[in-house]
Amino acid sequence: MKKTHTIKLVLGLAATTLLLILILLVFFFRKRRAKNGREDLENMDRKHADEAEMEDLITFQGGEDLTICDILDAPGEVIGKSNYGTLYKALMQHSNKLRLLRFLRPVCCARGEEFGEVIRLLGCVRHPNLVPLLGFYAGPRGEKLLVHPFYRHGNLAEFIRDGNGESHNWANIYSISIAIAKGLEHLHTGLHKPIIHGNIKSRNILLDRNYQAYMSDFGLHLLLNATAGQEMLEASAAEGYRAPELIKMKDASQESDIYSFGIILLELLSGKEPINQDPTPDEDFYLPNFMRNAVLGHRIADLFHPNILVSNMHDGRRQVSEEGILKFFRLAMSCCSPSPSLRPNIKQILWKLEDIGK
Repeated sequence: MKKTHTIKLVLGLAATTLLLILILLVFFFRKRRAKNGREDLENMDRKHADEAEMEDLITFQGGEDLTICDILDAPGEVIGKSNYGTLYKALMQHSNKLRLLRFLRPVCCARGEEFGEVIRLLGCVRHPNLVPLLGFYAGPRGEKLLVHPFYRHGNLAEFIRDGNGESHNWANIYSISIAIAKGLEHLHTGLHKPIIHGNIKSRNILLDRNYQAYMSDFGLHLLLNATAGQEMLEASAAEGYRAPELIKMKDASQESDIYSFGIILLELLSGKEPINQDPTPDEDFYLPNFMRNAVLGHRIADLFHPNILVSNMHDGRRQVSEEGILKFFRLAMSCCSPSPSLRPNIKQILWKLEDIGK
């Protein structure tokens, strides 16, 4: 009997103990759930606060008058499109100034702190022949807008091929070439951290009303993710500007910039496009090859537009001799060498251009 009582007593104590444990567990989990709930609410509040703070405008030299409302409310006209963004010609209502707005698709942009570092780097670049970054807007839904000055005379590709006789004027050809070279020299050698342009083409050279040249889009590939950067490179290849050694945009170099610059020199000289979409049986569709074949076939007249040699005066001087044109041609072809190691660097190019202009 005692034994039975003892067993009942032990079982009763065990049941009581178990009940106390269950009560403590329920209390503990309720308290923990409440704590986690508060933490979730705090995290949500913090997340919403961060999202509210995501809309931002950073201005740089020359863009101090920009405001978020001015940028977002500006009436704009689409003047260019690509896989990674859209270009707008927009009128800032507050300042009554025309600006070039570049919208970057959020899905194409690089992520993380690196993006902000590149923006700050590009915003500090200033040179008479480079298109400056005046401001950068980031919106709450991932929108990204770069703000630049607007140049009224369009781009170099239009200038070369619109039939305007000014594009055959040696003074214009020479000054545009020098301007591009000086801008590129600043990117390659004039900064604490050199910048590879990565997308040099005649459409990215903007002109003012006096045919002064300004290089745009420098370092833009650094703001894009790998996929969008590769699409940029493929577009460059399709237009005839990609250096033959380039497989990935991340491998762009000073030498590949020089190659693209050489293509532009050949465009200026010949008036031809880098890729001939409708070549004759005797022509090569690719401009450097066409030029090499012209040299081998002794077709000197195919190397430059005949109007360049027209004997007229500019600023009291004869424009250029055939010897000067051939020096210019040889320089352009050396920039387009298939081997990167054989291409001149930008300082050597400037020295040779200045020698041609003497």
